[in-house]
Amino acid sequence: MAEQQLSDLIPRFDLRGMDLQLERMRHAIQALGSPCGDIPAIQVAGTNGKGSIVSFLSAALQQASIHSGVTTSPHLVSWCERIAIDGIPISETQLRQLLLAQKQLCAKHQLTPFEQLLIAALAHFHVESVDLLVMEVGLGGRLDATTAHPNRPVIAMASIGLDHCEHLGSTLTAIAAEKAAVITPGARVISAEQPEAVRDVLEQTCSANNADLQWVDPLPKDWSLGLAGDWQRRNAAVARGALQALDRLGWSLDEATIRAGLAQARWRGRLQTVTWQGHPLLLDGAHNPPAAEQLALERQRWQGQEQGVVWILGIQAHKQAVEMLQLLLQPQDQAWIVPVPNHRSWTRDALVQEKQHWGDQLRDASSADDALKRIEETSGWPQPMPVLAGSLYLIGDLLERRLVQAE
Repeated sequence: MAEQQLSDLIPRFDLRGMDLQLERMRHAIQALGSPCGDIPAIQVAGTNGKGSIVSFLSAALQQASIHSGVTTSPHLVSWCERIAIDGIPISETQLRQLLLAQKQLCAKHQLTPFEQLLIAALAHFHVESVDLLVMEVGLGGRLDATTAHPNRPVIAMASIGLDHCEHLGSTLTAIAAEKAAVITPGARVISAEQPEAVRDVLEQTCSANNADLQWVDPLPKDWSLGLAGDWQRRNAAVARGALQALDRLGWSLDEATIRAGLAQARWRGRLQTVTWQGHPLLLDGAHNPPAAEQLALERQRWQGQEQGVVWILGIQAHKQAVEMLQLLLQPQDQAWIVPVPNHRSWTRDALVQEKQHWGDQLRDASSADDALKRIEETSGWPQPMPVLAGSLYLIGDLLERRLVQAE
């Protein structure tokens, strides 16, 4: 896979560690001749829902025939997923050529893997003469590499909650301030409902920057969406608002075009039904408490859920696993705790140490495959179908090894 074949050019993220700052990126962009510097971008910031908003935007822009370059993170299987034009990911050959061409520049400016990929994306988009960018913030906002792009007149703000507290702060106000710092003077900012502390920060930041803040309500049921989950109605509403904001840049998308685009959106690993050895399995990338809360709400819509849900959960060691399980686990549920491949992870024993009453509900498995096999050995496949969640890396590993098939 491209993931392995590009490892000589893109170091593992955990080897560099988290290193947030903008000056490296700004200097590197300048050294490259500021590719796409004059191309406007919709920057997508927030905690949960960024990728979904990007997928809605990308699908609608394709429907409108607006030539767009899109950056996302993380990827599930291949680095190439992170860089796409009009829905088509960059080829492995193209990405390798760009990374090789920029190797000395990246070394000189000590760019992180995320920054390397973003530099490559901008160069790719420049060569292909895109008209618009959609850039998903990686982490935070104030010091995120995407914020080095100088032309960000539209900000789509996803739901903001507690995550990456070790880097962004331990309160909603602190995290919101880091994420709201992407707002540029005169920008149009689109957001659905946020917690009061976040709302206050967004309103204050927009006021200070003379930016136009637009609050949107979740789209009603008569809008057909390509992504499953009731919470996607708020993400789709943010995407719609951002698309409508393009009128100030010279693009006018009518409602029929937007509707058709939102209905065609696809985003793997987000409430996605797949099959494992012929059995149905639900995948969801929920990896923090706010996302777990949304998944718990969605659970109420599943037929038979009151009899219990079987979970397969792989959660990285630095994540708030206890808070996640408190939101997900009902007394009648069972959860298999599995490691996230190539990442330090929570174990069953560590979770039971935190909450002894989970002892009867949590089970240990050496991998997601092991858990699935042991579930199959029980009397009949569970109904509702088992849910695998906790990490996009866990889902990506299953997809890469082709252990599950999309329906």
